[in-house]
Amino acid sequence: MSSKVEVYASEVERETSSWGLWGRQIWAIFRSELKKNIFNRRAIFFYLLASFPVLLFSTFLFAQGFEALSLSVVLFFGCSWLFINLFRSEVMDKSLHYYFLTPVRRELLVVAKYFSAVVISSTLFSIVTAISLFFIYTPRGYEAGMQYFFEGPGLSQALAYIGITVLGCIGYGSIFLLFGLFFRNPIIPAVFLYGWEMINFLLPPILKKLSIIFYLQSLTPIKLSVGPYAIVAEPASPWIAIPSMLLLTAVVLFLTCLKVRKMEISYGNE
Repeated sequence: MSSKVEVYASEVERETSSWGLWGRQIWAIFRSELKKNIFNRRAIFFYLLASFPVLLFSTFLFAQGFEALSLSVVLFFGCSWLFINLFRSEVMDKSLHYYFLTPVRRELLVVAKYFSAVVISSTLFSIVTAISLFFIYTPRGYEAGMQYFFEGPGLSQALAYIGITVLGCIGYGSIFLLFGLFFRNPIIPAVFLYGWEMINFLLPPILKKLSIIFYLQSLTPIKLSVGPYAIVAEPASPWIAIPSMLLLTAVVLFLTCLKVRKMEISYGNE
């Protein structure tokens, strides 16, 4: 009996140490990827794209296009650029094999790379969202703007838009990471996805639910008109929209991990 207890205890200890090791490995790769993606020449386009809404709102000061611009254009293309290049840039630079030669499970590599990109994109686009909202409140005047923000619905609306931005980075990021691994030319599926997201307002209700933009727009505190030709559908409640996005992300990351686990490096084909 005592021998069985000792064996069980050793197995528990070994499992615990494995989780601790995995955590340290994820953290190490996470920090490395943060530095790599922030201070990288390929990030210049990402920063320029993210700064576009701030320039637009500071110049024209209009709010009607905020939702469409942020969710449909800047967030989409910003995430596509960042997440597609997580593995493809390593292949192009002929450096991915260094990761594969280390004693790190490839699933942990996927998780670390993904979350580093989520932190970068969420932080940057959240800042851009906050600054853009500031310029939206500016025409009210300082006192009226501060009153609307702190005493009215302004603060809750700003937090809602920032939360939607983070959720969009999580959802879009997982899909673009998958595109970068499964397709030799990820631009083609990315353009198809963009087209599907753009015609979402024309789709019947059952097909609207097969897009990310439907769940993101369902969470917006201010509902904007999408035109006379739009097919109206009941927005998803937060209790459905948020878990649906997280479930989609988990499934896509699982498929990505399966792909990377069987991935063989062939730099000559790139």
